[in-house]
Amino acid sequence: MGKVYLVGAGPGDPELITVKGLTCIQQADVILYDRLVNEQLLSHAKEGADLIYCGKLPNYHTMQQETINHFLMKHAKKGKVVVRLKGGDPFIFGRGGEEAESLAKHNIPFEIVPGITSGIAAPAYAGIPVTHRDLSASFAVVTGHRRKGKEDTTNWEALASGVDTLAIYMGVSNLPYIVDQLTKYGKHPQTPVALIQWGTLDDQRTVTGTLATIVQVVAENEVTNPSMIVVGEVVNLREKLQWYEAKELVRMSEAL
Repeated sequence: MGKVYLVGAGPGDPELITVKGLTCIQQADVILYDRLVNEQLLSHAKEGADLIYCGKLPNYHTMQQETINHFLMKHAKKGKVVVRLKGGDPFIFGRGGEEAESLAKHNIPFEIVPGITSGIAAPAYAGIPVTHRDLSASFAVVTGHRRKGKEDTTNWEALASGVDTLAIYMGVSNLPYIVDQLTKYGKHPQTPVALIQWGTLDDQRTVTGTLATIVQVVAENEVTNPSMIVVGEVVNLREKLQWYEAKELVRMSEAL
């Protein structure tokens, strides 16, 4: 019997993978990787390793989840070291829990290798700390979309009134609904909002506004997924703390 490692690849910047995650990649016989995994990480795979793309686009799945589960078990049963390489952290909106359940059910040995999640990393690269002693004593990670045909069970009332900072994943297409729910349950319309597209990568860009204006700002700037939505007073710190995009501008000007 082999073993499966569910590995978080981090938010995009290949240097943000953990040491243990990189070791797993180097030792793997088979790597099943997702769409948002930086493919530079695959250059660390050993010669002869099987690289299997499992990428999913919104509303289109290259490989169904049941098929991925089957592949993990099939290769592990052949005695291989299998890495399931997932963007961010495997247990934060990455279906890692479902895959681990499947492996446990079939008595396949596995380990979880956490990764840096984009809900923290993308704001950090945009100069937005999700917590701050004066502005935010709490933050929550929230999914911005539900499975097709499933009722939205998100407790927007609690999020609007009880959490200082919200990091919302995969929510661009549902942004008007998210704004409506937060303001409906008491979040002030002037609450700052940021959207960080392609966070931690060279083409990262950030747009800001308020709950009252952000839908229009996003439309005007044609912001699409993958983007992280951050809601809260900490967004205002970006004006003083933004560092990454400024560094990239300097790098580009030097290259010219």
